[in-house]
Amino acid sequence: MKQITSAQNPFIKSLVQLQEKAKTRKQTGTFLIEGKREIELALKGNYELETVLFLPEIISEKELNNFVTSSAVEKIEISKDVYQKLAYRDSTEGIIAVAKSKSLQLSDLELKENPLILVLESIEKPGNIGAMLRTADAANIDAVIIANPKSDIYNPNNIRSSVGCVFTNQIAVCTTNEAIDFLKENNIAIYSATLQNANEYHKENYTSATALVVGTEATGVSQTFRDNSTQNIIIPMQGEIDSMNVSVAAAILLFEAKRQRNFK
Repeated sequence: MKQITSAQNPFIKSLVQLQEKAKTRKQTGTFLIEGKREIELALKGNYELETVLFLPEIISEKELNNFVTSSAVEKIEISKDVYQKLAYRDSTEGIIAVAKSKSLQLSDLELKENPLILVLESIEKPGNIGAMLRTADAANIDAVIIANPKSDIYNPNNIRSSVGCVFTNQIAVCTTNEAIDFLKENNIAIYSATLQNANEYHKENYTSATALVVGTEATGVSQTFRDNSTQNIIIPMQGEIDSMNVSVAAAILLFEAKRQRNFK
């Protein structure tokens, strides 16, 4: 088995670039996954691994082979120095994989009858994106559409904050106009969370094909989405402020829709 002990190894340096730069991820069509659970979820989500690097002091070759079974995946034993160079998280599991990106096109989405979709428009903070992907997984919705993304979905922060739910959800990335066109072409009602011209969220019916749209905490969803909504919706505030964290708002809306659907 191949071993790499120097953090100055050219391949390791290329992986650092892959971790740090969205441009490199886009050019190579690959990205890094850190952690056993995240790698297992990626495999379950039909992501293809190219290489797995592991620190034998933490995870044995036998344990590695138990869940990375493909002989096509190159496995490399690395030193502690190399691992520390690549590891992104404070907690450590001793394993990092190089995976191939997916296209994430709207046309790739496979929707069932009466789908429930979450649309994230121009969300900037990976922590919020990750939290909403976790909620989408917990609610077992049909898809997440990321409109006008402000960060690369394969950014290590997104993967980390989603605890691997980047891989468990159907995700498409597109512009706002492309998202609206797709939803309308598929007869999916659009409910945009906004303060303007909005009805209280719990008074709407989400049992038919539905897309729930949330935007940034600073400016909310765009005027374009508001103008193209079936109905704008609002979560009534009973305190002094007029908004809440976008990931919390998304969770409230999604689970109201699931409640109406009897959690099916």
